[in-house]
Amino acid sequence: MIHLEIVAMSGHSKWHSIRHKKAAVDSKRSKIFTRLIKEIMVSARIGGGNVDSNSRLRAAIQTAKNANMPQDNIKRAVMKGTGELPGVHYEPITYEGFGPGGTAVLLECLTDNRNRTVAEIRHIFSKYGGSLGETGSVNWIFQRKGYFCVQKDVISEEKVLEIALEAGAEDMQMNSDCYEVFTSFDNFEKVRHALEIASVQSTVSSLTMIPSSEVKLEGKTAVRMLALMESLEEHDDVQNAYANFDIEEAEMQTFENVE
Repeated sequence: MIHLEIVAMSGHSKWHSIRHKKAAVDSKRSKIFTRLIKEIMVSARIGGGNVDSNSRLRAAIQTAKNANMPQDNIKRAVMKGTGELPGVHYEPITYEGFGPGGTAVLLECLTDNRNRTVAEIRHIFSKYGGSLGETGSVNWIFQRKGYFCVQKDVISEEKVLEIALEAGAEDMQMNSDCYEVFTSFDNFEKVRHALEIASVQSTVSSLTMIPSSEVKLEGKTAVRMLALMESLEEHDDVQNAYANFDIEEAEMQTFENVE
């Protein structure tokens, strides 16, 4: 992997760490389940209810299991998606915008009311000094990648690196809790399968968006950016929020510790 790509993953990696620590707390609440159920339903509707032939559904179900969602909830969500049970029709939609300091923001949403969602998302951007952009305004900055988070206390760094690289992974980084493995979109399933065969369980296994470049933020601008990301991710219709900011670790940790 070239140096630019590794640098561009640094801010993403730090935000991922905060996100998933928060998700561990949120898993005790119904809100995270609602978000996961939406993704399972839409995945099943788009690609069918067979996990062997629907990689998006397989990833969604694994994420739900990692969040300790009951199997009955998962089964019902799949059946609602395939039409075997009645359910709300959620539509996938992507929004693009600009955050504080000129950062690029990309949102993946699932909604049953486009007009409501776009009005609420526009308001959130405005509240934190950003703006909603036109389609195509920032998506060219991002590239879809595979992302895995493997707990450090269950396997050595050398072993994870060996398994991941042999399966086609592009990069591996460490945060305080886990080894973070990044792959190309095409090799996501290969790496997932290799880790599974080696009995290495990932606490996070998903496709994500990585920026090709980042914008350095600090001080009040950094705080507003993190608050914007937090507010966007708290919105019921937002499944994933991505941005190309680069904020120092100390400031990220300060924000992380704010209740």
